[in-house]
Amino acid sequence: MNKDNKFVAALSIDDLPNCCDAKQFDFETTNDLEALSEIIGQDRALEAIRFGLGMRSEGYNLYVLGPPGVGKFTAVNQYLQDMARQGPVPADWCYVNNFKDASKPSRLELPSGRGTILRQDMKHLVDDLKTAIPQAFDTDEYKNRIQKIEIDLQQNQENIFRALHESAKEKDVKLVQGEQGFSFIPVVNGEDITPEVFESLSQAQKDKIEEVNQGLQAQLRNILQKSVPAWRKEAREKFMAVNREVTMEAVGLYIETLSHKYDDLPHLLNYLSDVQADIIANAIDFRPIDAQPGMPQPPQNALSRYEINLMLDNSESRGMPVVYEPHPSYGNLMGRVENKAYMGTLSTDFTLIKPGALHKANGGYLVLEIRKVLMQPYAWESLKQALYSRELRIEGLEQALSLASTLSLEPEPIPLDVKVVLIGDRMLYYMLFAHDPDFAELFKVPADFEARLERSPDNDFLYARMIATMVRNEKLLPFDNTAVAAVIRRSMRLVEDSEKLSTHMGSISDLLNEASYWASQAGRDVATEEDVYTVINTQIERVDRVRDRVHEGILREHVMIDTAGEVIGQVNGLSVLQMGNFSFGQPSRITATTRLGDGRLIDIARESDMGGPTHTKGVMTLSSFLGARYGQNAPLSLTASLAFEQSYGGVDGDSATMAELCTLLSSLSDLPIKQCFAITGSMNQHGKTQVIGGVNEKVEGFFDICNARGLTGEQGVLVPAKNVQNLLLRPDVSEAIEQGQFSIYPIDHVDQAAEILMATAAGEADEDGQFPPDTINGRVQRRLEQFAERRRSFGKAEAAEPAVIKAPVKEVPPDPAGEP
Repeated sequence: MNKDNKFVAALSIDDLPNCCDAKQFDFETTNDLEALSEIIGQDRALEAIRFGLGMRSEGYNLYVLGPPGVGKFTAVNQYLQDMARQGPVPADWCYVNNFKDASKPSRLELPSGRGTILRQDMKHLVDDLKTAIPQAFDTDEYKNRIQKIEIDLQQNQENIFRALHESAKEKDVKLVQGEQGFSFIPVVNGEDITPEVFESLSQAQKDKIEEVNQGLQAQLRNILQKSVPAWRKEAREKFMAVNREVTMEAVGLYIETLSHKYDDLPHLLNYLSDVQADIIANAIDFRPIDAQPGMPQPPQNALSRYEINLMLDNSESRGMPVVYEPHPSYGNLMGRVENKAYMGTLSTDFTLIKPGALHKANGGYLVLEIRKVLMQPYAWESLKQALYSRELRIEGLEQALSLASTLSLEPEPIPLDVKVVLIGDRMLYYMLFAHDPDFAELFKVPADFEARLERSPDNDFLYARMIATMVRNEKLLPFDNTAVAAVIRRSMRLVEDSEKLSTHMGSISDLLNEASYWASQAGRDVATEEDVYTVINTQIERVDRVRDRVHEGILREHVMIDTAGEVIGQVNGLSVLQMGNFSFGQPSRITATTRLGDGRLIDIARESDMGGPTHTKGVMTLSSFLGARYGQNAPLSLTASLAFEQSYGGVDGDSATMAELCTLLSSLSDLPIKQCFAITGSMNQHGKTQVIGGVNEKVEGFFDICNARGLTGEQGVLVPAKNVQNLLLRPDVSEAIEQGQFSIYPIDHVDQAAEILMATAAGEADEDGQFPPDTINGRVQRRLEQFAERRRSFGKAEAAEPAVIKAPVKEVPPDPAGEP
């Protein structure tokens, strides 16, 4: 409250916040500045990152939170790259065929760089054996040994059949081999017995021939079912033994050479031993097979089972891996098993196992955007499961969700050692922390990035160096000191605080790029302050269509806003409209009416369901202020209505509270409000002003209307005094203030605002609570007393009026003829 009864003076140009001036810099252009290697203004976040990366205990993964565009990813990536260069190179991981169960491929861990060597060695081994094994089987020695086995088998068969033939001959039976097999034919006098001759024989002769025939048949069955299969089995075993011996001679030297090369890796020696055994058992696969004409080629080479599926190759790495996955789907995170089609069917093997981001980051750092992870089905759950189990298990999403039971590969899990860094906004962090119990266990370290930086001469210079660094990194034209100062001023405007600088590097980067473009378009070699202002103006011009339509409606008086004259119960309030990334201020007419009533304050916006909760709170606050100031001795006997005129959308926020109160005071005091002013500001129950947002847009919005109609030197805006430090106005507004064409009044109490708006002293209550009669508060007090007296008089009149009992009257419908 203004106890001296003096009106508040308008701000002079010197009272406005101290903005950055090019004169404070001792450099000409950004070429004169050293590059900035550290990240400025994020000490808390960087310390958290440093701690989280240093902790090797389970669950100390990081969540980097902050608004978009503040450089979270750039800062994290830069810091991780520095840390990674100092760390050890992780091992190579391979998948190889499991010769005991091909559906469960085995993993191999190798020192970094040796995975590639092993893959080449196995490829060379197979290539060498493709030549060595066929050659070994093409020697005269091998052929002689095989021929001897075949001859022995043939001789055994010939001998036993010869013996059977001799035995049959002695019994006058002839052994005959035909298409249907072996048969015995009796012989009489050197001639085969025909069926006719056989029928002419006596029964005794027939029985004797039948008995001989059965005996020979038994001998033949014994030969065919026992002797011959046994000899063939023996020959086959001899063949196999010879093949194994020959293959072993061809393979042994190669395997022995590889074993010596990898004798420091026992698990790899076991694998080479399994390879050797499988090659010996399947040596035929190394022999060339001519494809039959017209037949399709097989889907895969049988020798592919000896390949090495190098999942992670760190041969070129120079430290720990830092992996950023831009599309963190389930397969891209956890890996997948691919399939290939052949003749209408799908098949797979261990060579089609593909790594995911967790595989690539194993032994290092994985950076993910939490919003993208949460948008992918089962990606978040699979990530948590992998971090809990500390192993990487590759399975299809249908298997993970038990949606299908198709047979697929089950690769052996790989141990997981990774530090996950999630990047996201604060809302998602707090939601996950509140609703996902696993989140707090797995991501124990939050790194909170600031959206603003404390402003000081030192930080101004650091900011200039940061600008120089960004200019160099993006290969832009150099910026002179006036352009750097303009960028810093724009940074202050982005955070609406003259004592802070924006850390929204995305906006600053856009500003620098566009300023460099406009400088080059103008034919300059150095970007200047003019180019920075050109960027700001063109950025606004591209998105200010709605603002132009709003201002056009006011200037054409479709929307009623007065900027001159005086009106009782009417004031120009100020609001901000947000359209995408562009916001602008516009004046709004606020009116109030008062009348005799029961102390109610009607918020028309709320009654029509157009008022938000914050606006309702503001109206209730000013109602409390009225009651506390004027209702100490008697209840308020008025009914008042407040309205945002020509408002067809929702109304929210409490920044119009002071304007609404001044309108009510004007209506009650019967004092007009100067329409050359606009007012914004929140207030508490004691009438003290409170800081509001969007003060620059509000001031500029009213200035634009006044400027379009013509500045008279009387127009101005009333703002909370604590918002003065947030005033970072456009150059044309500052120029108008400097020339006395436009004014800004800092307000600490609503009484100060009322004095300026109504050009009358507010007045101070005496010991009895009475205000001077010629002041605003005195006139309001007198009006309220009049309301109270009238209400009391109405009450007395109602009490004096005798009671009348009215009989109920039956309503008679009108006569159809029109007569009553």
